[in-house]
Amino acid sequence: MKAFLLAAGYGTRLRPLTNTVPKCMVPIAGRPLLAWWMDLFNRYGVTDVLLNTHYLPEPVREFIAVYNRQKQGAKLLEYHEPNLLGSGGTVRENHSFIGNDSSFLICYADNLTKANLGELMSVHAQNDSLLTMGLFHASDPKSCGIATLDENGRIVEFVEKPDNPKSDLANAGIYVADSKIFSYLGNQTPLDFGKDVLPQLVGKMSGFLIKDYLLDIGTMPNYERAQKEWSP
Repeated sequence: MKAFLLAAGYGTRLRPLTNTVPKCMVPIAGRPLLAWWMDLFNRYGVTDVLLNTHYLPEPVREFIAVYNRQKQGAKLLEYHEPNLLGSGGTVRENHSFIGNDSSFLICYADNLTKANLGELMSVHAQNDSLLTMGLFHASDPKSCGIATLDENGRIVEFVEKPDNPKSDLANAGIYVADSKIFSYLGNQTPLDFGKDVLPQLVGKMSGFLIKDYLLDIGTMPNYERAQKEWSP
């Protein structure tokens, strides 16, 4: 299994920390967030990881060089974007990275998580969905992308930041996608999964509730919370 790790954002909500450090390199319990992601990928047998960069790419490149020299897990590749392509645009422009694989992971690097990727991949393999979306129970559904599921776990509605949420099941930014999804990645740039791609997949994607630790560290309160809570 290969994985996209989407990490090219500016991390504006974490300033001033991200004035000099890209978001995926902020330290959590003494290690970069990116290191924790690679631990997770290696735990579940991911073979190749493509990470996109834009803002402050040099620290990321240094990490990649050191990590790959160690040869202790998945191969880590950089895809630099002089202009941000959006989450869907990054995946679209790297179709060749997937090769002939039938499915692959897409993960947002904003998260600190111990999600069971093996179970997520297994659930996806057992359904006929174009995408299986990791979900969590949101305390503030109006600020998230919210999914409504039928009795079979099929996502029958997906609304980004709804005024009147029909559920509290929120998009966790961790997906397994079928290779057929490239047919739904249009030519616009930037192309965003939440706004532009996922609404097209309603009725064609399934949900998977993540029961393990999951926290978006993209705000200072959550970043400080992660420092107190996180343990390997």
